[in-house]
Amino acid sequence: MPNFLCCAAMKKEELRKIYLQKRRQMTLEERAIKSERIARRFFEQVYSEKFAAIHIFLPIAKFNEIDTWMIVDELRARKSTTRIAISRSDLQSGRMINYFFNPATRLVENKWGIPEPESGEICDALAVDAVLVPLLAFDKKGRRVGYGKGFYDRFLGECRRDSLKIGLSFEPPVEAIDDPGAHDVLLDMAVTPDGIYYF
Repeated sequence: MPNFLCCAAMKKEELRKIYLQKRRQMTLEERAIKSERIARRFFEQVYSEKFAAIHIFLPIAKFNEIDTWMIVDELRARKSTTRIAISRSDLQSGRMINYFFNPATRLVENKWGIPEPESGEICDALAVDAVLVPLLAFDKKGRRVGYGKGFYDRFLGECRRDSLKIGLSFEPPVEAIDDPGAHDVLLDMAVTPDGIYYF
């Protein structure tokens, strides 16, 4: 990563282009290694059996996203009482419909290649104790850059104020995002392969 990313404020669109390119250049082996480190840090330093429900994004393979299946599989292997929730995007309203996720849930890919539940038991946003938030980049104040559709900002705004907003990132934070939106919801923390950042 060029050094200027760590010491200068940058706009979301510029960061989006830079970090999408970095994702495209990442090898499958690098993705697997970094994803495993993120999952391990999450379970060692963040996860609690007290979470009644945790919302997890499922990775978009073509975008080389963090492999959150490692977290899903570990929760299932532990026979955790924490329920997993995943979402389906409502393109008409721009909102996420959330469902509890179990091994019988049938997944279908939407127009962006996101695996989504076909149906199931609805999970109210107020029932979620922690949200694993996808992002391309984040800054030292907990502001994030996503794909620019606003789905997660709307969803996080519906969650309880004490629900943990946990970003997962392959990269460390940039110094500052120069153009935060009025409706942006800040992260509480971000888990990276090399450390956890708290805000």
